[in-house]
Formats: sequence, structure tokens, C-alpha cells
Amino acid sequence: MNPNQKLHDAGQSIWLDNITRALLNSGTLKKYIDELAVTGLTSNPTIFDQALRSGDEYDGDIRSKTTAGIDGEDLFFALALDDLTRAADLFRPVHNRTDRVDGWVSLEVSPKLAYDSAATIAQAKELYRRAGRPNLFIKIPGTKEGLPAIEEAIFAGVPINVTLLFSTEQYLAAAEAYTRGIERRIAAGLDPRVASVASLFVSRWDPAVAGKVQASLEDHLGIAVSKQAYRAYRQLLASNRWLRLINMGARSQRLLWASTGTKNPKAPDVLYIEALAAPHTVNTMPEKTLHAYADHGTLNHLLTADGGDAEPTLSEIRTAGVDIAGVAAKLQSDGAAAFVKSWDALLAVLDDKSASLRKAG
Repeated sequence: MNPNQKLHDAGQSIWLDNITRALLNSGTLKKYIDELAVTGLTSNPTIFDQALRSGDEYDGDIRSKTTAGIDGEDLFFALALDDLTRAADLFRPVHNRTDRVDGWVSLEVSPKLAYDSAATIAQAKELYRRAGRPNLFIKIPGTKEGLPAIEEAIFAGVPINVTLLFSTEQYLAAAEAYTRGIERRIAAGLDPRVASVASLFVSRWDPAVAGKVQASLEDHLGIAVSKQAYRAYRQLLASNRWLRLINMGARSQRLLWASTGTKNPKAPDVLYIEALAAPHTVNTMPEKTLHAYADHGTLNHLLTADGGDAEPTLSEIRTAGVDIAGVAAKLQSDGAAAFVKSWDALLAVLDDKSASLRKAG
């Protein structure tokens, strides 16, 4: 049994942090499902920007859609939905077999709406409607303005992947928004089974404090924060509030590890995968990390519900002078800004491709 299958069987879902038309057309995504225990995938503006730059798979669609008068953001969402609905159909057997726990794909709202609650809600509803697939998550950032949108979208029956979470506090705020949405559905007599994941970004922590902590603590902060969040997650699942909701038919929001590719070239390439093997979670792996774990990953242990050594490690890092809450806030705002930058670059690439294809006839 390969390491990916062992990790899956231990209770952690493996999702691919990538989507390209080449992955779909070549049959590679289907192969990952069949051979590497991949049971879902995520996307973001950076991923689509890279996909559009890497080849000509989208040229025919771009030509036909621009001829029909579709451009800008509308063109991007049309192309993205084409890819993600195909991927959703590939994962549909997984979705059905797991009673909607797994088999999800994700599409993000415009990053420019990160601080606009009303516009985020409207776009989330519209994208989910256009996709017409039950196993599509709409990604909404867990910013202060995103939280009301998450609650409203859940209440409206739109499955949500809460993105850009960096700390236990940010995770708990997102979980609270999800819980309120579910409680409102129950009060209104609606089906409480609206799925969600809360995506905690892991690897960006360690570069943010590089050189600010002693060598023995390098590449430990992202893991410690994740372990702390896992303890809060397991406590929430065991709370009277959530046990009551489960008795009413609700499904818990799952914690998801995002950004799990190792950024430090001196660190093991499966560092975050091995450290965060945790039951009842999802790990979204970049393609390179997926293959690395399949090749030489080891399931050494499973993360305990109490978060293990999270608190002693965090205490040492605070003693070194790191303002963990301040770093989390900056990581979230920087992440939102980076997605806007990728979004602008993505739309510029689409404009350039559209113009070139028109000239070429």
C-alpha cells in the first residue's frame, strides 16, 4: 500500500492543490484519484494564472467565448467553471460513496471582494448556481468582512471553503460563522447538511519569522499553530452545541491544511504532511508534494486531539519576541493582497490572449 493510501485510510483526506486543463485532458487527474488516493481538489487565482500561461489548451475556448462577447472576469469564470465542473464530475463517485463528505472541488470568488460582504454573497450564490454541481465549494476568505458572507452563504445552502485562515482565532471565527448559518437553517426548517471546510494555511508562517527565532525553532511555527487549531477543532466537535446540531442532522465543518508545500529548501519536502497527519481533516497538497509523499512519505504518527506539543512550542516562539497574533493578521492581509495581484495578472493574461487570438483570426 502506498503512503498516500495509508494516510487516507488513517482518516485524512488528500486533495490536490491544482487544476489545469492539461490535467483533465491527459487523464492525469483520474490517475491521481485511482492511484494516489486523491479525493478532491482546490483552486485559486494563482493556480489558474499559471495554467493559462503554461500552454494553449484554453485558446480554443478563449476564442469562442470572446467571439460571443464574453471578456474580463466573466471570461475567467466561464473557463474556470468548465474545468471545475469536469473535475467535479470525476470526483462525483467519491462524493456519493462518502455521503458528501469528500469528492469536492473549489472555486474562489473574486479576490477583490475580500472586504465587501454583500458583493461576496451575491457572487458566491451566482457561481454555485452556474456550476450546477452539488460537490462544488465556493471559496470565501475568512476576513472580517468575509465572515458575514460565509454565514449568509451557508444559510442560503451554498457549500463554502473558508480560505486565508492563519491562526486558531481566525479559524474559530470562521467556524462560528458556519455554525450560525447552520443554526439559522435549522430554525427555518431547512436541511442543515450544507458542507464546509476551514482552510488553515501552514507553510507561510515559517518564512514570515525566518531569522527571528533560534535555529531549533525554525520550521516549527506553522506546525505548532496548526496543532493548536486542531485542538480547538476537536474541542468544538465535542461541544454540546455541535453534538446538538449533529443530532439535528448537520455535518461538521472540516479543518483543512492548506499551503503544505515546504518553502524552505533545507527542510524535508514532506515536512508538513508528516507532521500534520490528523484524523478528520483534509490536506491539500501541491502536485510536487503529492508525488514526494507517495515516493518517500512515512506515516509516523497521528496528531492527538489535544494538539500535542503545540503550546510549549508557541510559548518558546513568543519568548523569542514573535507577536504571533500580529503575524497572523499580516499573513491574512498579505495573502488577500497576493491573490488580488494574481487576479490582476490573470485577467491581463486573458486580455493578451484574447487580443492575440483575434489578430490571428
